[in-house]
Amino acid sequence: MRRDTFLKSLAALAATGSFPLSALAAANIKMMIPANPGGGWDSTGRALGKALQESKVADSVTYDNKGGAAGALGLAQFINSAKGDPNALMVMGAVMLGGIITGKPPVSLSQVTPIARITSEYNVFVLPANSPMQTMADVVAQLKKDPGSVKWGGGSRGSTEHIAAAMIAREVGVDPSKINYVAFRGGGEATAAILGGNVTVGGSGYSEFAEYITTGKMKPIAVTSGARLKGVAVPTLKEQGINVEIGNWRGVYGAPGITAPQRKALTDMVLAALKTKSWAESLEKNNWTPAVMTGAAFDKFVDDEFASLRATMVKSGMV
Repeated sequence: MRRDTFLKSLAALAATGSFPLSALAAANIKMMIPANPGGGWDSTGRALGKALQESKVADSVTYDNKGGAAGALGLAQFINSAKGDPNALMVMGAVMLGGIITGKPPVSLSQVTPIARITSEYNVFVLPANSPMQTMADVVAQLKKDPGSVKWGGGSRGSTEHIAAAMIAREVGVDPSKINYVAFRGGGEATAAILGGNVTVGGSGYSEFAEYITTGKMKPIAVTSGARLKGVAVPTLKEQGINVEIGNWRGVYGAPGITAPQRKALTDMVLAALKTKSWAESLEKNNWTPAVMTGAAFDKFVDDEFASLRATMVKSGMV
């Protein structure tokens, strides 16, 4: 085959995304993180980026943080700027679904390309170190006395900690629509509010608060898991007589308009990253549970999650 013919063949294969993963040059990945720095999506995106490079499927990874509206602002930017880009990824998860249900933004996940669910994590509720309260029972007692006086701090409206707060209120006999929930644009802002004593109780993924719990700057009072987290001496809500269990999963999507072969290539890159040592270390460090799902199964999972979350939020008085 003549050299020019060979090069044209390579170009055609590249354009359709038909190369096997092993034959592709390592990519320059652009990672959209639809939240401000310091939260769960941020740590997930950066840990995945590191793993993509360690697995040699990515030469470089650049990050773009765009917080607000439970990820809808970042989603809109991703839709508008990344169309057809086979090297673009966006971190997302249960929080984005909840935000879309409550906020009804003009963009939707149907406009972008599902790649993989990668982790699941349970939330922890904490008190500021100087809080006069000591336990979830103290919070519940005050909630029953005056619902508005308990300021719940966490991620955007529709986040799993917001849903959990509404579910807790419902379970203890308080009108969920009366909870005083303060939404923050990212984990860093929520953490600062808790450390500063500007909210009564804060909620987020355990990994985001772990260092502050360890150093005594936050008092953990409950986790939203069905059983206690491994190596974590914090009681579940169920142990305390509150029948609430809710998890927070995270995943990644690709750009709008990429081809089926490009979607497969991007999926294979993510799966390769999840087999690295650095990713295993991130799972351990952050107490993340592996929850890998791709392809049609992931598509169906997201659809089912939308329906389930909507039902839970309606029942809790949130929508």
